[in-house]
Amino acid sequence: MTNKLDVATFAGGCFWCMVKPFDQWDGIHGVVSGYMGGYIDNPTYEDVKSGNTGHYEVVQITYDPAIFTYEQLLEIFWQQIDPTDAGGQFQDRGDSYRAAIFYHNDEQLSTAKKSKIDLAQSGKFNQPIVTEIIKATHFYPAEEYHQDFYKKNEEDYLADRNNSGRDTFIEKYWK
Repeated sequence: MTNKLDVATFAGGCFWCMVKPFDQWDGIHGVVSGYMGGYIDNPTYEDVKSGNTGHYEVVQITYDPAIFTYEQLLEIFWQQIDPTDAGGQFQDRGDSYRAAIFYHNDEQLSTAKKSKIDLAQSGKFNQPIVTEIIKATHFYPAEEYHQDFYKKNEEDYLADRNNSGRDTFIEKYWK
């Protein structure tokens, strides 16, 4: 018997840093870097990076909800971002680097809203949680050299992640 796979899409700043946290769990069938939320078809990395397309850098996760739940994905997502920053994430600034949850159905919308409320009420942050919850639109996979960047370019990935301030933030708020 084959379980039905679902899709979840999250924007958390630079997509290079958002793949690995999801890619290492049983029940995750794939994590693809890409673009969502903009108003041009088939954007390139340069188009999106220019800030003129309306797209977010995202990761789209294919998962088996019988093994790994959407709630678990949200927990990982929140622990990768600064949910109080509306201007980008860490060293990456601008609209394409904003954090967002893109929901694919009403159940994801409801679950995402609840998780955002729970985080706001947790007292972990003393600023408002500004991460948006947005209806998913067309997903455009990023260019091949962006896929699995942490595996293909480990030194560059580690240097970028270290310089970004992401790990320092995660250590402060989530460890």
